[in-house]
Amino acid sequence: MNRSRPSLQKRDREKSKREKQQQKIARRSEVKTRRPNSPGAGEGDPDLAGIVAGPQAKPWDDEDPVEDKT
Repeated sequence: MNRSRPSLQKRDREKSKREKQQQKIARRSEVKTRRPNSPGAGEGDPDLAGIVAGPQAKPWDDEDPVEDKT
């Protein structure tokens, strides 16, 4: 039984596959380290920042109330 050596093309394909896998691992680790440090992480929706649970002030009640002078 003769075993042939892998061709150069196969060796190149396997090498590029390993390189891509290493780049993918590096990219994933970079995202993991960057994610906790990013602004807004864990703060929730920035559109809802400052809103307190419970009854909200009515937007049309911004003016001073009119008092009766009788």
